[in-house]
Amino acid sequence: MSTDLLPYAPDLHAALLADYCLSAAPGERLLVAGGQEATPLIRAVTRALLSRGARPVVRVDYPGQLEDFAELASDAVLDAIHPADLSDVEALDGSLRVLTPAEPRSVDAARRARLLAANAPVASARARKKWSLTLYPTAYAAAQAGMSEAQFGDFVMRAMFLDRADPVAAWGEVRATQARIIERLTRADVVRIEAPGTDLTLRVGGRTWANSDGKRNMPSGEVFTGPHEDSADGIVTFTVPAEYQGVMVRGARLEFRGGLVVNASADEGEAALLAALDTDPGARRLGELGIGTNGGIQVPTGNILFDEKIGGTVHLAIGKSYPETGGVNASAVHWDLITDLRHGGRLSLDGEVVQENGQFLI
Repeated sequence: MSTDLLPYAPDLHAALLADYCLSAAPGERLLVAGGQEATPLIRAVTRALLSRGARPVVRVDYPGQLEDFAELASDAVLDAIHPADLSDVEALDGSLRVLTPAEPRSVDAARRARLLAANAPVASARARKKWSLTLYPTAYAAAQAGMSEAQFGDFVMRAMFLDRADPVAAWGEVRATQARIIERLTRADVVRIEAPGTDLTLRVGGRTWANSDGKRNMPSGEVFTGPHEDSADGIVTFTVPAEYQGVMVRGARLEFRGGLVVNASADEGEAALLAALDTDPGARRLGELGIGTNGGIQVPTGNILFDEKIGGTVHLAIGKSYPETGGVNASAVHWDLITDLRHGGRLSLDGEVVQENGQFLI
């Protein structure tokens, strides 16, 4: 990291989100949602959208709002959405969610899973519109990443190419590099992932690989697809910690047979892992295989938005597929779990090694 720290600039972040990620157009009704601590960015995005003729809808959550809902809602409220919640999302043209990492509060994992399942129709409706996800650099996120607030702000700015004169052009370079990788991946059927504690095969033939170039995730840097739902066989150990519903899960291990998780354990957070898998039938199948390509993100931060993009890692999402990949798995869950291939790992396509120790050979 440079010794000259770049201060976090909400206005630059907001302009990139409005113009590049959301491509805001006059008259569009666009949701801007995030936690209270992200108010500087939410305000900057709202101002940017208004100046472009869009119609922003702003929703700000207080700290612990989701936990309060999961903990205190009656069964009737917890297990069903109100029709107005769905109709409101259907009236949107797009949405932006600002992750605002904060100290998690312990809430029963099963109740969180019920809330997630009940909100699945709203999430699906939102996913059918244009959407984007980003992060506001909170003090908690900095501490979680093992950085000072100034260091983390600098990290976020550089990860989004906001240190460049033309960030949009920089994301265009990412798109071009990933397109070359996708050209080889598209010709493959059987993918094998090998690493200490991992030997997993799955099939991707006929599926579409997506080029994640910062439009939906800011920052980004990955290619991903939806593997055949019944194809995963073997064992995978996830070596990068991943948070689920406020619980950090470390050392998760999944065993697949015929595409289905048949055994699961974790060194830490096992109850959260099992609750996620038990959310609904689709949560025990894979909805995504992703390959991180961002060489500018090299250390885990504890936040999936950055960590799944680390160059030399792969991630597997249990649950919901992205329809544009050809995946058909349905679930209220979509949770990315990451394994690092940079230290003794390799990725093979139809028996040919195409990545070893995190470095592409193609």
